[in-house]
Amino acid sequence: MDPDPPWIARLRTLATALDESVPIPGTGVKIGLDPLLGLLPVAGDVAASVLSLVIVAVSARRGVRKRTLVRMLGNIAVDVVVGSVPVFGDLFDVYWKANVRNVELAAADVERRS
Repeated sequence: MDPDPPWIARLRTLATALDESVPIPGTGVKIGLDPLLGLLPVAGDVAASVLSLVIVAVSARRGVRKRTLVRMLGNIAVDVVVGSVPVFGDLFDVYWKANVRNVELAAADVERRS
């Protein structure tokens, strides 16, 4: 398997920051900025969504197939809708990790074309 292109590596870094940058001691669970931003009503969810859309936009510019982009947008939609529910949404964000999922989809799309 070839190493990821540099743009995928950068997207992985962003996804990790958003979804898995801080381990919760004793649990094996990692959280990132997405669920933390979600604690701020409305503005936090909007900011997290914009950052999530960066992953989709970069993927689109790099030629990821439309079908994959639609799946990526679906992951973000689930994240936004469920994530906007107070308390439950923040817990959901910890486990859903839409950004990590989306980078994996983009990487698989690129690998499939190679």
